[in-house]
Parts: sequence; C-alpha cells; structure tokens
Amino acid sequence: MPQTIRDLIFTLLIPIAVLSPDLLGSGFSVADQLGGGTQGNIRAYLAAALIPVVYVAWDLLKNRNVSPVALLGGVGALVGGALAFWYVDGFWYAVKDSARSYLLGLAFLISAGTRMPLFRIFMDTASLSETPEKRSLMQRALGDPAIHRAIANATVVFALVDIVSGLVNSFVNYQRVTATFGSDAFNAQVAEVNALMRLPSMGISLLGVGIAFWLLHRATVARFGPGASLFDPGTLAGRVEGTAAPVTGKAT
Repeated sequence: MPQTIRDLIFTLLIPIAVLSPDLLGSGFSVADQLGGGTQGNIRAYLAAALIPVVYVAWDLLKNRNVSPVALLGGVGALVGGALAFWYVDGFWYAVKDSARSYLLGLAFLISAGTRMPLFRIFMDTASLSETPEKRSLMQRALGDPAIHRAIANATVVFALVDIVSGLVNSFVNYQRVTATFGSDAFNAQVAEVNALMRLPSMGISLLGVGIAFWLLHRATVARFGPGASLFDPGTLAGRVEGTAAPVTGKAT
C-alpha cells in the first residue's frame, strides 16, 4: 500500500470512523462499544486522537526513519496526543486543535534569528540521496551569508503561513464544534471538521513551502548565477568558494 494512502487511513479515515456516532448510517458507534454515554464518547475521542500518534511512532520505528522532517512530524504527533487529554470545548477546543500549528510556527519564527533557521532541515533532508561530493557543495552553499539570509526569510514565511493555517482551522472549529465535550454531537462535529479541513490545511501549508523554496531559488540564482540550484548541487560546482570541476553521478 502506498505510504500516502496508509497515512490517510490512519491519520484521517480511522479517527473519523471512531468518532462517528452513526458509522455510515449503520447505527454502529465505537463510543457505544466503549461504554456509551459521556465516558464512552470520551474514550472514543481519546482513541481517535491517539491512533495517529501510535501509527506515526510505529512508522518511525519500522522504517528507522530518523530524518529531521520525520522527527518533526513525530514531535507534532506527540504534542497532539498529549493535548487530547485537555478536555475542553468551545473557544479553547478551537485553540487546542490548532496548537500544533501555533507551536510549530512560533518555533520556526524564533529559529529564524539563530544560526540554524529550522527551514534548513528541509534542505538538509533533500540532499540525503546525493553523493558526498554533492552534499559537500550544498553545505558550502548553505553556509554562504546571502543564502543563510534567504533560509531565514524562508523560515519566517513558512512560520507565518503555518500560523495562518492554524487561525483558519481555529475559526472553522469555533464556528462548527459547538456541542459540549463528551457528547455524541461533539464527537460528530469534530469528525466533520477534521474531514472538512484536511485538504485546505494541506493546501495552505504547501503554499508556504512553495513560497519559501521560491525565495531560496531566487537567492541562489542571484548569488551564484543563472542555472545554479540548491536542488541540483552539481550546478554549484565552480561557483561556490573552494570548488572547481562539475560533479556528476548519483549516490547508489
């Protein structure tokens, strides 16, 4: 099964099914199987929140994926799992459901003023499949002051877009999740908003990543000349200080 489909099943479809008080009109409810009433609904809510956490942890251990991007996703899942035990509704639920976006955005904003802006982890991950020679070229380019400034700007853009995504998600939750925590209606409304907001949230995040990468590309061309690209480190040979001959070949 493709990774994307598996991710969708365990992080969206199964949680929605667990929250549903009337699964596909069949009358079946996971909350009823977990005791029914308020306690059953709370247990179903916790199960729906923790299933993605368990899946992400299992995926990291199974694939031994310790890339910075994977670890960032793992930390986000853990934060979401921990917040599931904060039993709130109304305004505070709307804030809680976007807390990961707010915390991630804040962390990126703070890092933009440091020697290691967090957006650089995407660039470092992109070079993992390259040869040592090409990785060396890319690391030298990333250390250039002009490129460092561009990475810092890209980090700020990514952070602001993620915060905007959180604000949109909070607004939709505040408008639609109006029932009392622990009720059938609350779980149903949470499931509805989860389904409604998945694609818009992904779209907003991809927009932020796209703008950030465009800023990096523009800075790379301005600094190293036409044709230079951080995504093809071989084009940096002879342009980055201390390099000369072009580098060819892919890592095997």
